[in-house]
Amino acid sequence: MIRFFNGKILALNGNYDVTDHELWVDGDKIAYIGPARADAPAFEREIDLAGNLLMPGFKNAHTHSAMTFGRSIADDMPLQPWLFERIFPLEAKLTPERVCWLFKLAIMEYVSGGVTAGFDMYFYRPQSAETCAEYGFRNVFCSLNDTYETIIAEMDKVNSLSPLVSMLPSIHAEYTTSIDTMKEVLRVCQERKLPFFTHISETATEHAGSIERHGLTPTELFDSLGLFEYGGGGYHCVHLSENDMEIFKKRGLWAITCPASNAKLASGIAPLEKFSAMGINMGIGTDGPSSNNSLDMFREMYLACVLQKLSLGDAAAMDALKVLSMACCGSAKAMGLNDCDCLAEGKQADMIVIDLSRPSMQPINNIPKNLVYSGSKDCVKLTMIAGKVLYENGEFFLPDSPETIYENCQRIVAEMTA
Repeated sequence: MIRFFNGKILALNGNYDVTDHELWVDGDKIAYIGPARADAPAFEREIDLAGNLLMPGFKNAHTHSAMTFGRSIADDMPLQPWLFERIFPLEAKLTPERVCWLFKLAIMEYVSGGVTAGFDMYFYRPQSAETCAEYGFRNVFCSLNDTYETIIAEMDKVNSLSPLVSMLPSIHAEYTTSIDTMKEVLRVCQERKLPFFTHISETATEHAGSIERHGLTPTELFDSLGLFEYGGGGYHCVHLSENDMEIFKKRGLWAITCPASNAKLASGIAPLEKFSAMGINMGIGTDGPSSNNSLDMFREMYLACVLQKLSLGDAAAMDALKVLSMACCGSAKAMGLNDCDCLAEGKQADMIVIDLSRPSMQPINNIPKNLVYSGSKDCVKLTMIAGKVLYENGEFFLPDSPETIYENCQRIVAEMTA
């Protein structure tokens, strides 16, 4: 067992209280949260928090992790030219070996930034899932414009690898997918009673194009096909119509916002305050490191707040506490990780330690809000997933050294751009 003591705990278990309790981890689960006890068992390790904060990890509810190859390789371009002229041609040169090394780089960024799970849509899912299982990183994968047989085969393989990885049926987006392929995915969703997630109305062009092609918005099209019968949601959701929002509310769908990517690609600002007022479920993701270019959930939280205030001209819009909950709890629930959404006995031991002695965290007035408005990856002191420490005090506890990962990723980029 591992004991965390002498610090503060933000459990996010239905409230935003910060306590002076301690927490015990037994295997991959939280065994106890509460005051120090005289009947404490013997511990394999005792971690003195020294006044620092223990809290749930962030869950990146939309990403394309292996797109680390494209970090600042195609900046300052609109989405469609960026995607079709720069990214797609490079992606054609990806191989399983390349994707796995590129994913390892993303995992380094995730754990050093306090991210304990990802919701990933990209190529070579089984190989990437093996990498995540090997590295101890929790990840949910999405299929990508595949046939029924391919999706079923990949899902069964990924879901059998490790408790850390799982897979759901999906498509890239309406504008890159045929109706026949959507029906293949629908068959999987119906047979396995699974939710459906995809990119939805990321740009005004995408949204209008769907209406031109089908007479329906992307959300209306997917709903008319029955893809949302068992829930799910959309990534980005910048340009949802009023009817789209009603569908999201009625179906209990998740709107996953990616404010940094949407701002960088000038796609727009998702109406999060309106979603919130309507009771629409929300989570937060970074999108890929080719379009963001960071995998930093602190920056996403900050932008989710301030862009709403700016766009509405209302400094009270999008309270920071709501956004913090979206990043830790809402994103977990969107991904189906219901045992990872907060710190509570019996939940998975997916947690991070925030260094409250960093200048940006001082003085201590309101810790939860300050995490959103002033926190940064620099404040992450420790990251634990399923009871195992993967990052602590600047050191990575992963199968490959940082130098090996960097060298391989640089080699891969050189090969792809030659």
